[in-house]
Amino acid sequence: MIEFYYCPAPNPAKVALFLEETELPYELVPIDTRKGEQHAPAFTAINPNAKAPALVDGDATIFDSNAILLYLAEKTGRFMPTTPAERAQMYSWLMFVATGIGPFSGQAVHFTHFAPEPKEYAVNRYEFEAWRHWSIIDAQLARHRYMLGDEYTLVDMAVWGWARAVPFILGAQAWEKLPNVKRLLDEINARPAAQSAEALATRHAFKAEMDDDARKALFPQNARLGI
Repeated sequence: MIEFYYCPAPNPAKVALFLEETELPYELVPIDTRKGEQHAPAFTAINPNAKAPALVDGDATIFDSNAILLYLAEKTGRFMPTTPAERAQMYSWLMFVATGIGPFSGQAVHFTHFAPEPKEYAVNRYEFEAWRHWSIIDAQLARHRYMLGDEYTLVDMAVWGWARAVPFILGAQAWEKLPNVKRLLDEINARPAAQSAEALATRHAFKAEMDDDARKALFPQNARLGI
């Protein structure tokens, strides 16, 4: 049975959606990041980067959500294109999500909502880059129903994981400028697998408070500044 190390965040959501779409049997292993469980030696032995998600499938251990999506697609033979030209587009857009959408959206959230002042320069940089990356996704979806064309694939799942958080990342009015991302989000949200993936967050009493202990667990770099 697959062991799926999960917390309610965009990157684990991608993997949860794939698992639910394929109906692969799995055991949910909650990692409460606001309690610092991602730093426990038992978990860093699975993911040295101390982040969820991670996955253990027999002798195989995989971390990073995009690597997990590729692993599961190859394992099941589903939600992955087959021709070299289609695979090239898949790898390109999946890595765009991995190296652009995720990091810049995450940093935009951090500096907008959690970083101490002064932060104007950082907010400006990461919000600008988050908007730029999401606008590229929106333009792609203006040309195609899904990220790679007419077929729903793991790339759409990767986008969905982060698209759920767009108003928190970019503000409540973001959907006015990203109508095609919103269209994809609404379509995937209507899928039973997406609803099951969202429901995973209720299967464990994850810590909700962003108190001092949570900040220490999530932002360990602040200890170097004495904050």
